[in-house]
Amino acid sequence: MTSRLIIIRHGMTYWNNESRYQGHTDIELNPEGIEQALALQHRLAGTKLEAIYSSDLSRAYKTAEIIAQPHGLKVSIAPGLKEINFGAWEGLRYQDLLRDYPEQLQVWLEKPHDLDVPQGETFPQVRDRAVAEVHKILLQHQIGNVAIVTHGGTIAALICGLLGEPLSCMWQYKQKNTAVNVMRKQGDRYELELLNDISHLSKE
Repeated sequence: MTSRLIIIRHGMTYWNNESRYQGHTDIELNPEGIEQALALQHRLAGTKLEAIYSSDLSRAYKTAEIIAQPHGLKVSIAPGLKEINFGAWEGLRYQDLLRDYPEQLQVWLEKPHDLDVPQGETFPQVRDRAVAEVHKILLQHQIGNVAIVTHGGTIAALICGLLGEPLSCMWQYKQKNTAVNVMRKQGDRYELELLNDISHLSKE
């Protein structure tokens, strides 16, 4: 049996514009993010979707709702798709980290798999919960296309997990807003067919 997992990052938020670390903080889409989601809605309108799942954070859920409209689907919440909890970093910008957490920032840039932010999660924890959530979802949808809307850090960790790659490869899978990734599942094997594609955002 073959299924395809369409993995989508949410649209742009107010904090994305300000380069702030969001994590579990529930920041809404900004007007540009809504336009991005509408462009993605148009792109996927002709793709038959069996189901659409989303993180429980509003930036992902709103993106998923917009995508789901032409398909008449109800968005299902999948808590395991939530973004990494950035703990003490949430709401901070790069320059704040450079000032207050210079050593951890270096780890984030060079070895994200080793990052351990105070009061936060690690990427191995994110990978494990996201992979478990996807396995649970695909047990219910073993044929056809399933869309999930989630977050940049979660997507990078998830792709590594599904491909059996070490988390040291995470930066290879960086995501732009409303980027589309497609993974084909056949049996227990996953193959990456499309990565970080934003062709629906022609101006970018």
